[in-house]
Amino acid sequence: MSLDTWDEIRTAFQVARLGTVSGAAEVLGVHHATVIRHIDALEKRLGTRLFQRHARGYTPTEAGRDLLTVAQTTEEQFGQLVSRIKGQGEVVAGELVVTSISGIAGLLTPVFAGFQAEFPAVVVRYLTDMRVFRLDYGEAHVAIRAGAVPQEPDNVVQPLIRMRSGLYAARSYVARHGVPKSEAEFSKHRFIASDSLESRAPFYVWMREHVPPENITYRVTETAATEAALRAGVGIGFYAAYQAEADPDLIEVLPPRPEWDVPLWIVTHVDLHRTLKVQSFVSALKLTAAGWTRV
Repeated sequence: MSLDTWDEIRTAFQVARLGTVSGAAEVLGVHHATVIRHIDALEKRLGTRLFQRHARGYTPTEAGRDLLTVAQTTEEQFGQLVSRIKGQGEVVAGELVVTSISGIAGLLTPVFAGFQAEFPAVVVRYLTDMRVFRLDYGEAHVAIRAGAVPQEPDNVVQPLIRMRSGLYAARSYVARHGVPKSEAEFSKHRFIASDSLESRAPFYVWMREHVPPENITYRVTETAATEAALRAGVGIGFYAAYQAEADPDLIEVLPPRPEWDVPLWIVTHVDLHRTLKVQSFVSALKLTAAGWTRV
C-alpha cells in the first residue's frame, strides 16, 4: 500500500467518523477539496462506492464500513506506536477510548467530565457494546469489565469496585401484585431477567435457581431495558443498588446480598499501560471510585 493510498484511507476514516467533508478537512488540516479528491480517488481505485452523499453529509455504504473498520484499527494501532515511542514525554491530549459494560454510564460520566476539565485537549470516546473490545487490536485504551478476573496475558488488570444489586419492583407493580413475603411466594409473581440462559451475572444465576422459569415473563439483553421494564411495572428485577436507592418509585423486594455483587476491573494493554494519558485517566478513575461508598 502506497503512502498516497494510506492518506486516502485516513481521509475516508475521518469522513466516516465525522460525517462531513468540512469536519474531516479541519481534523486533517487540509482543504475540503483535498478531502473530496481523496474520497473520489479511493472509490475509483476500489471500483465501488464507499459513501452515500446527501444534504447532511456522508454516510458509509456497506463496503465503506468494511474498509473503515480496518482503517480505524490501523489508525489506533499507529497511535499506540506513537505513544510507546514518546513514552512519558507525551502530553495528555488526543483521543481517549474507554469501553465498559452497559449500565454504568452514570458512574463513569462524571469521571470523564472531571478528566476533560483537567486535560481539555482530550477527546473522550466512550464505547459500550455486547461484544468485548480487543485491547490488543487497539480498539480501546482502557476497558471496564465485569465478572471473573480477565485472563488475557498481555493485559494489566486492576480491581475497581464491587457493584451491589438488589431485587426491586415499581410502585405500580406492587399496587397490582403486592410484594412477595418470602422466596416461597415467587411463583405468584412476574420477573424480569436476562434473555441469555447462560448469563454468568451472579444475581441471574441466583434467579435461575430460585424463580420458576414460567415466572420469568420478560427477558432483556441490556441494562437499559431492565430499567425501563422495572419503571413500567412489568415485573420484579435486579437493579444496581446505588441507582435504586435514589429512586422513590422503586420498592426494595430483597436487599443486596454479597453473593449478588459483581466485581468490576480496570483493564489496560501492557503496551499502553505506562503511557501518560492512560496512567492519568486510570489514576483519576481510581481516585473517584474511592468515594463510591454506596456502589
